[in-house]
Amino acid sequence: MAKHKDLSIEFCGVKCENPFFLSSSPVGSNYDMCAKALEAGWGGIVYKTIGVFIADECSPRFDNTRKENTPFLGFKNMEQISDKPLEKNLEMMAKLKKDYPNKVIIASIMGENEEEWKKLSKLVTEAGADIIECNFSCPQMTSHAMGSDVGQNPELVKKYSKAVSSVTHLPVIAKMTPNIGNMEIPAIAAIEGGATSISAINTIKAITRVNFDHLTAMPVVNGKSSISGYSGKAVKPIALRFIAQMAQHPKLSNVPLSGMGGIENWEDAAEFIMLGARNLQVTTAIMQYGYRIVEDMISGLSHFMEEKGFNSLDEMVGIALGNIIPAEELDRDFKIIPNIDYNKCVGCGRCYISCYDGAHQAIDWNNDDRRPEINDNCVGCHLCMNICPIDGCITPGEIQFKEGREVHDVIVG
Repeated sequence: MAKHKDLSIEFCGVKCENPFFLSSSPVGSNYDMCAKALEAGWGGIVYKTIGVFIADECSPRFDNTRKENTPFLGFKNMEQISDKPLEKNLEMMAKLKKDYPNKVIIASIMGENEEEWKKLSKLVTEAGADIIECNFSCPQMTSHAMGSDVGQNPELVKKYSKAVSSVTHLPVIAKMTPNIGNMEIPAIAAIEGGATSISAINTIKAITRVNFDHLTAMPVVNGKSSISGYSGKAVKPIALRFIAQMAQHPKLSNVPLSGMGGIENWEDAAEFIMLGARNLQVTTAIMQYGYRIVEDMISGLSHFMEEKGFNSLDEMVGIALGNIIPAEELDRDFKIIPNIDYNKCVGCGRCYISCYDGAHQAIDWNNDDRRPEINDNCVGCHLCMNICPIDGCITPGEIQFKEGREVHDVIVG
């Protein structure tokens, strides 16, 4: 049964009815699309990035990675910023704010130089936007003066953040590129330049696969292709890592974060929130399932909060960060030996093969009973648990402390 709990939350000083927003992308590129999304229950939209530059797009421009007859795991796009005139986009944003005054309209902008960033900032402020997002991260722009090439340069990020914030009273979000080793560096530069918030991640530069007939990557555009942005469920672990690292950094710990990258359901949403995000942006899941997925995310998150005793989203934000620690601080005094439930074991042998060929030769194969048996070589890596195709067949078992280590309580996940 659908459940609707109070999911309101403040983001950048703006009250949002819920944290679910369209991210800047094809899913929010005109009035009708955004209006339909807002009617469906989204708390707000980040309108597709606008600029003085009008994109000249290629065809086709999408590809995906997936198993046969399943939803795609990852999605590649070669889409740039808006292909509509600036005046038309400003008109549609103004109409959205007029028609949906209680929803949050974020204007995503991208310039090629300081003057363009200032111009766009002024124009979207006049159009009635609630917040401005600076796109420093699109990986497939045809100009190296725009997109992720800018986002990898902290000096430019700081310069353009300062330019935008200097001509508007609105909160400013800096959208980060994941095509970098340390996101905290440009994120700090953005805040020093006057940005209010950070959003992450934009898409990851990728090649999804190679077309053997045309000897190029996918999608094939007249026999050629290009490296471009990868999104979807496949990138969620990377997105969560960047969100957590920024939320834990002392210079960013009080900066509101907008998280995106693989959010498809309420569980994904809860994970981002628990690692520090106050706002959530979605694109790829909408492309597969439509705007109505927000109903499931609202209901699922509401049930979860009820079950866990959370009265507000504020209580959830960053609650897991304290348990994400440096590798050198992990407790290494023990090992947890897996336990095999032979009532569930089907004797497939996958754990035996994987352990022998990929781990520590800690599983013997009993030919008489056709079953795996864990031996004394086990180090508790739990590869077997990850390989086993039967849910609940291999589970954490005995806790063994290493020689000379003090016995203490251990939490088993």
